[in-house]
Amino acid sequence: MYLAIDIGGTKTLIALFSKRGRVIRRLKFKTAQGSKTFINDLVDGLERFRKYRIKAITVAIPGLVQKNYSVKFGNRNWDNIDIITPIKNLFNCPIWFENDANLATLYEGYRIPGKTIFLTFSTGIGGGITQDNRILPYSSDFEPGHRIYQYQGQKLEWEDIAAASALEKYYHVDLATDLRQKKVLQDIAFRINLGLPDIINEYHPNTVVLGGPLGKIFKLYVKFLPKYPGVRLKRPKRPTESVIYGCYLYAKEQINSIKPR
Repeated sequence: MYLAIDIGGTKTLIALFSKRGRVIRRLKFKTAQGSKTFINDLVDGLERFRKYRIKAITVAIPGLVQKNYSVKFGNRNWDNIDIITPIKNLFNCPIWFENDANLATLYEGYRIPGKTIFLTFSTGIGGGITQDNRILPYSSDFEPGHRIYQYQGQKLEWEDIAAASALEKYYHVDLATDLRQKKVLQDIAFRINLGLPDIINEYHPNTVVLGGPLGKIFKLYVKFLPKYPGVRLKRPKRPTESVIYGCYLYAKEQINSIKPR
């Protein structure tokens, strides 16, 4: 079996996969603000999976993995924290760390010919770039949400305009997926399209997948987006679970070719 650990800004999800990619068990808990509390919560959660024969583990993080295998999180004021040691103490198997957006892109772009860009519209706007089932080296530097655009007389980061959280705040709704009125969907498409031309012109993808919560309502607003010759705009296979499935796929594909950390 394979273990996927998706450490998010608000929630952490642990998922146990069968060798054929079926989720057998899940465990979700709040990502604590303090690093020590988080590590304790992670260990407590992982203890419940020790009875299974784990072949490999992939950990998805919203940040960077340092050379000493400590992790620097982009959404927490944490010093570099050692996550690998607590996991190694529980499991005797290969362990890999990868950026969460890269893993989501690996899954959503898997078996799609050519270059795929995955954009996730959630708390912010993240993304990754793959080609022919490989995460491209410059994918880790891809930060689409921080691009600046003019909107309603202000210069704002794209994620402050088009992220699901920005839409929820603007329209005073709990979930962006509840936005269904035609004028609102047209506005969503307009906000998304502020950033699409620059990304398409710079990276020349064959496919762009629009994920996160907005991926769930993709079919409602895609008709208001312009056509880009040679580029397919696509709904994600799993709008809010791309990361954990990417963890599974990464472990399965790489276990015989990458040395464990």
